[in-house]
Amino acid sequence: MKLGFNSAILDGCSFEEVIDFASEHGFSCVELCAWPTGKAERKYAGVTHINVDDLDGEYVKSYTKSKGIEISAIAYYPNPLDSDREKADYYVSHIKKCLEAAKSLDVQFVNTFLGRDQFKTVEENLEKVVTVWKPIIELAEELDVKIAIENCPMLFTTDEWPGGQNLMTTPAIFRKVFELIPSKHFGLNYDPSHFVWQQINYLKPIYEFKERIFHIHFKDIKVYKDKLDDVGIMATPLQYLSPKLPGFGDVNWDSYVSALTDIGYRGYAVIEVEDKAFEESIERRKDSIIISKNYLRKYFV
Repeated sequence: MKLGFNSAILDGCSFEEVIDFASEHGFSCVELCAWPTGKAERKYAGVTHINVDDLDGEYVKSYTKSKGIEISAIAYYPNPLDSDREKADYYVSHIKKCLEAAKSLDVQFVNTFLGRDQFKTVEENLEKVVTVWKPIIELAEELDVKIAIENCPMLFTTDEWPGGQNLMTTPAIFRKVFELIPSKHFGLNYDPSHFVWQQINYLKPIYEFKERIFHIHFKDIKVYKDKLDDVGIMATPLQYLSPKLPGFGDVNWDSYVSALTDIGYRGYAVIEVEDKAFEESIERRKDSIIISKNYLRKYFV
């Protein structure tokens, strides 16, 4: 596996600063954020380390190569099934730009969310999936770039309640979506932490969907049982859990990596930092990446 990090945590740094940091600290790759320039819609969003609207592909390729860093994926995580059609169309348009940018940069993957109309049922959303996603996947096939959907429910705060803003959250839904769109260019950016608080076995799907796991995240999560006992499972999740650095939460990383070796995964493995304990400054955020790398070091050569 090739160890890297998602660049969202280095918001405020330039593209060059992100790549330099990765190179200086012995990383192999970076998942580079490519949100449209402008104000962020939410935390860890709105980060632009590659501007796909004004891309100098030769410069990007030359700079990363000179530093010995690969781009694991272009990252853009909006809600393309948003109930607001104008917003959804905009998100879809930008995903397509990310695909075109990936092609020009010789990057294999675009990482994103499937999206969800949070006010509709799973079944109603599945009907929208085909309409919205089939043309996107057809473009991905044409460009020979793969789409990797992260399994984050995007159901953490009151504005994402009741249904969340990403449908791709459980093995049962994975099966249905891949039956609707069976393309080999359509798969997963697999993050075990999102299964923990849903009380889903995060190892079993690795074996079932091994052909669909294109890219993986290393992010941990801590469920605080005393808080859960107080507010209950129907509360918005951030009332009883918190994203943590790898090793600081409830994921068994030995078991996770063991399962990945069982299926022969040899791809990109990217640290995603969303730990509130390390948000106070850019220095602390950089520290969080290095601490995560030090913890995960035993799994890499």
